[in-house]
Amino acid sequence: MKKILLTVIFSILITPLYAGPADKIKSSGFIDKNVRLVKGFEINDPKNKIIVIYNHGQNKNDFVSGCSWVSMLRNHASLIDQEVNGKKIMVYNLCSDHLRGDMSQEKNWWNLKPKPKFYKGKHMLDKRVELNLELIKKFVKTGVPRKQIFITGHSCGGLTTLLFMTRHPDKVGGGISYMQACFGKLSHRFKVKKVGVEKAMAKFKKKDPGPHDLRQKMNDEIKNNLKAPLLAFTHPKDKYEGLLSDWLEDIPSVKRIVISENFKINGKKCIRKGDDWSEPVKKGHDMDVGLCFQYYNPVILDYIASRIK
Repeated sequence: MKKILLTVIFSILITPLYAGPADKIKSSGFIDKNVRLVKGFEINDPKNKIIVIYNHGQNKNDFVSGCSWVSMLRNHASLIDQEVNGKKIMVYNLCSDHLRGDMSQEKNWWNLKPKPKFYKGKHMLDKRVELNLELIKKFVKTGVPRKQIFITGHSCGGLTTLLFMTRHPDKVGGGISYMQACFGKLSHRFKVKKVGVEKAMAKFKKKDPGPHDLRQKMNDEIKNNLKAPLLAFTHPKDKYEGLLSDWLEDIPSVKRIVISENFKINGKKCIRKGDDWSEPVKKGHDMDVGLCFQYYNPVILDYIASRIK
């Protein structure tokens, strides 16, 4: 009886820490301003619509369990129905939780012997790029001009955005990357602030040669081949890639915005909001999720306007 009572008490105590079932967006589709999925794929007056595709993050490098959270999409939802050059914005949440990389079953593929120089086959991010390409074809078929379609994404979705714009710049109007990352908390794990980028990445290569080489291969591809104008947001306290994001400055077509030096934007504290809960943003990786990030909506809208002229 005592054990049951303790279990009940524990359940009550932890309940506020977790979002309710309605907080999860479980499938692909357009969302409305309340961050709810809209039934169907109908686009009225497609020539006068701007489609913003949102690519969520993922909890593992080569696969993901789950899609998007309401809190992650709330700032994107604030753009819905905004008019840019007489055209209204729609937001599409693209779930990719059904995808798996070709080596996803190899949990320690970077430790295989002999150690593979690069990832063999298609990584999940490669497949996510292809999934976006398929979706864009559907939008174009409905009558939406390519230049009015924009790829966006957070974390691994941000890196997906960079890769897509590198490989298929002519398929869309532009791309917006938020906190690009997909190889763990590298900035924090390897103490980049203390030892510097070069020494930190040397430790990463020694510890995990496969992931290091794959990350470097992707970054080099983007750095050498990305020519299309792109907007990228980073934060120095992002434990993932925050202090490792300076390489974006070397790409002439990328406009990089360092969000802030702390957990405030324009002097205001950031709050992350779900359906029936809210919490302060205390992680640099989540700064684009805080409601305060809407301070940058005019910058985003100006970027979109510059691409659909």
